[in-house]
Amino acid sequence: MRRVLILGSTGSIGIQALDVIRTRRDRFEIVGLSAGANAELLGAQAAEFGVPAQATALASTDGADAAERLVRDVDADVVLNGITGSIGLGPTLAALETGRTLALANKESLIVGGDLVTALAAPGQIVPVDSEHSAIAQALRAGEHAEVRRLVLTASGGPFRGRTRASLADVTPAEALAHPTWNMGRVVTTNSATLVNKGLEVIEAHLLFGIDYDDIDVAVHPQSIVHSMVEFVDGSTIAQASPPDMRLPISLGIDWPHRVAGVGAPLDWTTAQTWTFQPLDAEAFPAVELAKHVGRAGGTYPAVFNAANEQAVDAFHEGALAFPGILDTVRAVVDAHTAPGELTRESLAEAETWARAEADRLIAG
Repeated sequence: MRRVLILGSTGSIGIQALDVIRTRRDRFEIVGLSAGANAELLGAQAAEFGVPAQATALASTDGADAAERLVRDVDADVVLNGITGSIGLGPTLAALETGRTLALANKESLIVGGDLVTALAAPGQIVPVDSEHSAIAQALRAGEHAEVRRLVLTASGGPFRGRTRASLADVTPAEALAHPTWNMGRVVTTNSATLVNKGLEVIEAHLLFGIDYDDIDVAVHPQSIVHSMVEFVDGSTIAQASPPDMRLPISLGIDWPHRVAGVGAPLDWTTAQTWTFQPLDAEAFPAVELAKHVGRAGGTYPAVFNAANEQAVDAFHEGALAFPGILDTVRAVVDAHTAPGELTRESLAEAETWARAEADRLIAG
């Protein structure tokens, strides 16, 4: 029986995690839940899974640090961090400090925290939940680290796959949210349209697996069946393939390295199907190369990249910024940033505050 604490239980990841656990109550026990603002749903979840009030936290009433306090106070085997945004950093650090297994869906905390996070993590303590990184973790079991030549992250290409940069000038927020495969929140869905999300995933892959940025590629795969691949030195490529369903990587995240039977439907090999792979258009979608630049710079640069992007995404949805202006703003903020010497939670917070203000200044013109 694995005792699971879910952070962000009312969001997409949290709800799907509860779907997995609901079918295997003999295998998992929910020992704590946290949410941002949806008190009604959090209460219903706690009642269904028998979670006492003292093991629940609501950020809107209990404070921004409520989830972090819950991680330290609740006796759990696994912490599933499904919080959206860099506010998940505190809970991520707390989970690592207390020795819990961290099932990480909150990529921003690893990307922003960088060395602060990796320095705390014991080998195997962080289990990725993003479908791409879960796929890589599964494929890496086919060989030794020294035998890896390249990681290939797949991307659906989002709703604007095949469009030129010029043709993106007039796209609307509604169009940006019409993702062809995944149902996600506003920020993540928009990040998938700009491919910022894929850029963040490249940084995440580097930090999780210790592979150089020059050896991490992105391939556009519209069908979203192959979730990522590992190329080995002998020319073999191991790919993880499954229908697009986050319940599979979530189940692996909370019970790694064990598989939960029946959690997802397998591919139907009796039906004709075609999978295609295309190179990434870096001119129309420069986010991946910018993210690699930011990742190599390290320090507080990833935090600045992420914070500026969040401000720019909000401005786009409020009608204050055109779609290509999201990346233009992020690049300008990154170029203007001067990183402090030491990476600390305080320096990260200061860099994020500066980045948000600088992005807002540029957007206001």
